[in-house]
Amino acid sequence: MRPFPDATFPADPYPGAVPDCSFVHLDGVGYPLRHRESGWRTGPDGLDEWLAARDAVPVAGRLPVLAYGSNRCPSKITWLRESLGLSGPVVVLTVVVEDVAAVWASGFRVRDGQRPATLAAMPGTRERHSLWLATPDQLAVLDRCEGRGIRYRLARLRSGTVRTEDGAVVDRPHTYLGQTSIRLPLLVDGVPVRCTDVDQLTARELRGEPADSDGLLTDEPDR
Repeated sequence: MRPFPDATFPADPYPGAVPDCSFVHLDGVGYPLRHRESGWRTGPDGLDEWLAARDAVPVAGRLPVLAYGSNRCPSKITWLRESLGLSGPVVVLTVVVEDVAAVWASGFRVRDGQRPATLAAMPGTRERHSLWLATPDQLAVLDRCEGRGIRYRLARLRSGTVRTEDGAVVDRPHTYLGQTSIRLPLLVDGVPVRCTDVDQLTARELRGEPADSDGLLTDEPDR
């Protein structure tokens, strides 16, 4: 797969379009990543080699952040750059998540009235999501975007299993979970609604009540 521009993956409707591969994003372009015996590569270069050529933080200096909503979308990543000052290459790995699902939240986004996603415990499920390998500065931007401590909380996920394309298990990735009722799972007839089952247009019309909890086991992240 060749490098792709943001226009290939628009951000609207939420959660936006997502590439079917791992990628590294910079200056409005996504560069596909492939895993080989020697590690992650983009084109002929190893990922760390590619990052070093751009004076960027290597993989070892980045934090794993599970992304299950719009932060997987290349156009949203550029919005973060233009609106919140996100800088540097963003590494986004495709992952398979078991026993934890992306579900529709009970409230809406103020800026466009769309219903966002949140996570909930859901034994027996298997979904494809993404894993940012974020620098500390990039994590600070995500904190502002997600309204850390107001709308979402940052936690380290102990529930379920998260695996990258090469089969590696990601231990307790960071992720953003509902902090208040508007970002807790929406219950319709007492059951959360998975984002894979209902699109945004239908999700906006759902009626229900917020769950008391997402049912997930978590740890507080290191400061």
